[in-house]
Amino acid sequence: MSDAPTHPDGTPGPLVSVDDADDPRLHFYRDLNDPAGRLRRDMEQSVFVVEGRLAVDRLLTSSYSVRSLLIDVHQLTAASDLVSATRAAGAPVFVASRAVVADTVGFALHRGIVAVANRPSPADPGRVLATAARTAAPTGTPRLVAVLEGLNDHENIGALFRNAAAFGVAGVLLDPTCADPLYRRSVRVSVGHVLHIPFARVTSWPDGLHQLRAAGFVVAALAPRAAAADRVSTTSLVELASQISGPGQPVGVALLLGAEGPGLSAAALAACDMTVSIPMADGVDSLNVATAAAVAFFALANR
Repeated sequence: MSDAPTHPDGTPGPLVSVDDADDPRLHFYRDLNDPAGRLRRDMEQSVFVVEGRLAVDRLLTSSYSVRSLLIDVHQLTAASDLVSATRAAGAPVFVASRAVVADTVGFALHRGIVAVANRPSPADPGRVLATAARTAAPTGTPRLVAVLEGLNDHENIGALFRNAAAFGVAGVLLDPTCADPLYRRSVRVSVGHVLHIPFARVTSWPDGLHQLRAAGFVVAALAPRAAAADRVSTTSLVELASQISGPGQPVGVALLLGAEGPGLSAAALAACDMTVSIPMADGVDSLNVATAAAVAFFALANR
C-alpha cells in the first residue's frame, strides 16, 4: 500500500463523491464488522480505524496522521469542521450515501463518520515512562501510569483509556497479551482519548516491570482483598498517595491492573512493590477492571 497523500504545497485533499461500495478507493473501510479479519488487515496494512464524530475530532487534533475520511452525505454539513480539517491535512474525504457507507463497512454506521489513520511503529516503553516522569501533576498528587496485564477485551481497554484521560494518567503500558488499543472498538469506547495518551507494550513480561522502578515509579498492584492478603506489603489507595507525595519521594505510581476473571498473575504480583485494594461491601470481591481503574485513579489523583 502507498503512503497517505501529502501536499507540500498546502493543496487540500480532494472531496470525492463515491457511489459504489466496491470502489477500490474504499478498501480500507471494508468489513469493519469482522474483528479477527480487521485486526489482521489493520496490522498488515499499518492502519487503524476511528469511528464517530468525537473520536475523529480527537484523531485530527492528535499526533496521528489521518489517511482519509468516509462520511455519509447527510453529515457533510454537520461535520464540515472534520471535513475541512481532514482536507487541510492533505487527505481525501470520501462522500457517499448512507446505503453505500453501510454496505462498505458492513453495518449501519452511527453518525455516518469514520476515518482511517496511519498506524505508527510500536512505541518504546522507556520513552513513555520518561515522558510520564516529566508530566506535571497537580500539587500534592503523584504522577500516574497504568500498567495492564491480560486485558483482552477491546471495550474494557477503551473504557480504561477514557478513565485514564479523565484522571490525568500520563501513560499506559500493556503486557504482550493485551488487546490492541488502536482497534476500532477500543478507540470508539475511549471516545478517542486513546489517541492522546502515550502507550507502549512491555515485550518482556513480567521482567520488564523493572523499567518502572528504574524510572522512579512505585509499582503497586491493584488486587482484591483475597489476593492482597497474601502480600507482605499492603496499603490503601489513600495511604499510598500520602506516602509518595512531597520532595524526595518517587516520581509517581505505576498501577498494575489485571483482567477481572483471572486477575494478575503470581509472577506479576511478585514483581510489584506493594498491593493495594479497594474496600468493598461484604460479599463483593471485585469490580469490572475499567471501573476499578476509575476508582483507583480518582483516589490517587484527588488526595
